[in-house]
Amino acid sequence: MKLNVMALNQHYGSSHILRDLTFQIPDKGCLAVLGRNGAGKTTLLKCLMGLLPATSGTIEFEGQNITAASSHRRVKLGIGYVPQGREIFANLSVRENLDIAMSAAGVKDQEAVAEEMVALFPVLGEMWKRRGGDLSGGQQQQLSIARALATRPSLLILDEPTEGIQPNIVQRIEDVISSLKDKMSILVVEQYFEFVQSLADNYLVISRGEVIDRGSTEQMDEHKIKSFISI
Repeated sequence: MKLNVMALNQHYGSSHILRDLTFQIPDKGCLAVLGRNGAGKTTLLKCLMGLLPATSGTIEFEGQNITAASSHRRVKLGIGYVPQGREIFANLSVRENLDIAMSAAGVKDQEAVAEEMVALFPVLGEMWKRRGGDLSGGQQQQLSIARALATRPSLLILDEPTEGIQPNIVQRIEDVISSLKDKMSILVVEQYFEFVQSLADNYLVISRGEVIDRGSTEQMDEHKIKSFISI
């Protein structure tokens, strides 16, 4: 099992944000987490990445307890993270953004990895020396995903990768993730039903920090799921 989350709880002040979340992610494939805004999806990802402390519960990655591990340690172990809002280095070039990520993760064959990222996202090669802040939103999202992949993760975590992105780039992102899910584990938080339906193998629906539905995407009930995630 790639990731094993057991009875995870998280509090923010007096608010109970995550409530006894338990789920697993296998060594390959894609799990989608759906839910309305404020359901706790981003908080979950931040707990998985060590950006927020879990109040209680256990997070295991490849059999190792990482509940108290630092974010840097989790990246070193093989978890890549694409945060909501992209969070690229706006004043650095596309290549420099990739270099910083690879160096932080201890990647040795950086030139070869950089070439792989351009193969996945050709537009980045066209923008190689351009500052991240000068890219369009869709280009920045592709850079953010490439930066996470450049760390050579065995688990890729993405927080709403299609948000605010034009349809042709959404399709590119879907194609890339689809090409990778037989080689690694992917956890994606998303509200775009059609994206999840075509990409994910399994899904969870979270409401008020609790899992209220789960299953195989082949058996997803579109009407029911959309009722869970609609505003």
